[in-house]
Amino acid sequence: MTCPKSPRTTRYDELDQALHAATGKLTGGLSPHATLAAWADWIGHLSAAPGRQMQLWEKAVQDATTLATDAMRPDPDATPFPPDRTDHRFAHPAWAHPPFRAWAQAHLATQDWWQTAASDLPGVHPRNAERVRFMLHQMLDSTSPSNSPVLNPEIISAVTGTKGAALAQGAQNWLEDMTHKLEGSTPDSPLHVGRDIACTPGQVVFRNHLFELIQYSPQTDDVHPEPVLIVPAWIMKYYILDLSPQNSLINWLVGQGHTVFCISWINPTPDMADLGLDDYRRDGVMAALDTVARIVPDTPIHGCGYCLGGTILSIAAATMARDGDTRLASLTLLAAQTDFSEAGELLLFMDESQLAFLEAMMAQAGVLEGKQMAGAFQALRAEDLVWTRAVRRYLMGEVDQTADIAVWNADTTRMPARMHSQYLRSLFLENRLSAGRFAVDGKVIALRDIRIPVFAVGTETDHIAPWQSVYKIGLFTDTEVTFCLTSGGHNGGIVSEPGHRHRHFRIGQRQPGDLYADPDSWLADHAAQDGSWWPQWGGWLARHSAARVTPPPMGAPALGAAPGDYVMIR
Repeated sequence: MTCPKSPRTTRYDELDQALHAATGKLTGGLSPHATLAAWADWIGHLSAAPGRQMQLWEKAVQDATTLATDAMRPDPDATPFPPDRTDHRFAHPAWAHPPFRAWAQAHLATQDWWQTAASDLPGVHPRNAERVRFMLHQMLDSTSPSNSPVLNPEIISAVTGTKGAALAQGAQNWLEDMTHKLEGSTPDSPLHVGRDIACTPGQVVFRNHLFELIQYSPQTDDVHPEPVLIVPAWIMKYYILDLSPQNSLINWLVGQGHTVFCISWINPTPDMADLGLDDYRRDGVMAALDTVARIVPDTPIHGCGYCLGGTILSIAAATMARDGDTRLASLTLLAAQTDFSEAGELLLFMDESQLAFLEAMMAQAGVLEGKQMAGAFQALRAEDLVWTRAVRRYLMGEVDQTADIAVWNADTTRMPARMHSQYLRSLFLENRLSAGRFAVDGKVIALRDIRIPVFAVGTETDHIAPWQSVYKIGLFTDTEVTFCLTSGGHNGGIVSEPGHRHRHFRIGQRQPGDLYADPDSWLADHAAQDGSWWPQWGGWLARHSAARVTPPPMGAPALGAAPGDYVMIR
């Protein structure tokens, strides 16, 4: 089943749609018009700015002089062009010594020059400038000396140290990956869903066409009376929050004495193309709340949403507040945005032209394939997820270590065409939710209507939901907001169990009526603390819960053991 056509769709529109879809398959879903427009905007303004050209020429001369000076008299304690703190390509000690140092510094200097050339150019649309910088960065990543077997000291050491065996193993790794890609299969893993990961004991207590609801078995003699309902994003399998037992947020939460429920979204197929964003709210979040309220009656519920799950949960919470539904005790948002004006690097892929190409592709397929979304995420961190992995796997002969998060990352999901289009347009492009223009059942909702306590978590290096954007929940509500900023990225920062090394967090609370502090001011006023943020959240939930009671019964009828059936759908 394909997306239903608009009543105004003509055969001419269908022709255009088919052309867009075919072009999108060749470009990986990217609009060539948006790309060309960005380059034309930047080149046109740069060509008409002789002063800026002179400034760039002067910088090139200065950088060349600096590189020459560093090559002749290198400072062992500093480099003139240090990499970003998230760039680990030149972390090996050998890169600090000639001749490798000169090659790395030349690359980083070139990268810095081009980024300067695409920045702060008067007249260029900010979105076009960001796209040009992103594309330049992608192109320069491909030319990095770290990718060359004759320029990278790590590759040279691996090849000579194994007498060429590393290259032979790398060739075998490449052949295996190509075979899996052509067959559309995934490599075998010793970690299995339901046995090694997603293995917290529980039962499926509800199922409809959109999700299964898992209730986890109690692990303590008494529990906090208020249950916790977790709403994960539908662009990922839920078990990012239930990986191995030692780093499972769900397992830890149950062990702290909470009755935990979690939504496991179905992996949609093309016949579900017409499911919309409100279906996920009504038949997803609200149906789950109804089920939890039936199993644990007359008790308020702690709602917790991760990523887009937090966004849809916020929409549900604002709708419930508007309609006088008081079943929520609190709202926790994990790396979840309610304002999309600063939605991170994913905005680079989104405008009307891009959306038209995506909609054309989804109209034919009925869904957005998971591998396409995974490709977009990989592009945001190409240094680590593409080039560094390729170097280590194909040129150094390293075999990927099986990690629970890697298994989850490969377990991609699809998205219904209508829902994804609505989400991109109403939230990403038009930012209706925080602007007070998002309607549910024909009536606008407002985040300011939310009066329950909020606990929001942002992660420092999040490319998908920048912490400054997550933080803005405090700008659009006037309730108690506790904000926690943790080290790590979108996934690693959330999966940050107690005992995880090199973790830190900052935390602060704003009471109703307090003046708003901008993100930079908040950061300056809150010192980093070592450790995991999980105990902070656990303590916050306990403070917003009543005295502990006997665990409630498991919901009936039980429809099968956790993790259920939907998580297994590929």
